[in-house]
Amino acid sequence: MATARWSSISLSTATIKKRRVEATMEEKEVSLEFPFFRVYKDGGVELLHSPPVFYPPSDVKDTVISSDQCAPVSARIFLPKTPNRNNKLPVLLFFHGSGFCANSAFTEEYSNHVAAIANEAKVLAVSVEYAKFPARPPPECYEDAWRSLQWVVSHVDGDGPEPWLNDLADLQRVFIAGSGTGGNLSHWVASLVGKTVLPRGVSVEGSILVHPFFGGIGDDDQWLFMCKEKNGPEDPRLKPRAEDLQSLGCKRVLVCVAEKDPLLVAGRNYVTALKKSGWSGSVELVEHQGLGHCEHVYKPYEDNSRQVLKKIASFINEKNCRC
Repeated sequence: MATARWSSISLSTATIKKRRVEATMEEKEVSLEFPFFRVYKDGGVELLHSPPVFYPPSDVKDTVISSDQCAPVSARIFLPKTPNRNNKLPVLLFFHGSGFCANSAFTEEYSNHVAAIANEAKVLAVSVEYAKFPARPPPECYEDAWRSLQWVVSHVDGDGPEPWLNDLADLQRVFIAGSGTGGNLSHWVASLVGKTVLPRGVSVEGSILVHPFFGGIGDDDQWLFMCKEKNGPEDPRLKPRAEDLQSLGCKRVLVCVAEKDPLLVAGRNYVTALKKSGWSGSVELVEHQGLGHCEHVYKPYEDNSRQVLKKIASFINEKNCRC
């Protein structure tokens, strides 16, 4: 068997399509290869990225959303460095980018990114660790995402399992956000909110999709391979339906796209479809120049990356909106 080879995958350069791979007699035989993983003929899967490094919390808190052994969900919660204990904080439910199989809410990069949002926007942020392929393939991540919102909502009467949310969360100002895969999950959760009656005292004000992944631009094969319960390329989780967009359960949407991101078109298409759907809310599309896919997370100190952070914060705090 060949020695495992780790290689970094950049969506700004990777060609997102499956390809057949020739294998020598000495190597384990490869059947398919995708940007994030390869599949062997014996059914084994190798992830083509370094495993996540877990960092212990400092001024943040880790918590369990679901202790179900078959469907565990956890999260990392962030407060601004100097929260005003006399005022409640908007809540940001955040889903990290992963290609549905990589990364973690607990990595250094995403911990730093969500902490930066909490500080810049003055929000209580809940960054969700959701299911990943191959251990728990899609659609389990969609179920985890919805479960995480229900967990947040359970604090509306001040008697939920997490004291920070009981004491500090303004659940009339909830925002659902994510980058890459997380943008896809954010849309899905917002679409379910539109079909659900939330408890009194809870309102999803906005959805923030940064470099979101959606199908229909020639990169569907990886998702279709991973997701075992699907309806082909027209699956609404891959390609949002007009009726789901029309009933989107929030008042405002921000979509950020990047000049050098191959998913740029997916973000633009989403905004166009949302406007055509008859949805009654307001949507804003912002394109950041000089950035590739999710580079604002991995290169946070560059000027273009700071612009993404500031846009997210200004959207959340727009006129302190309670529309």
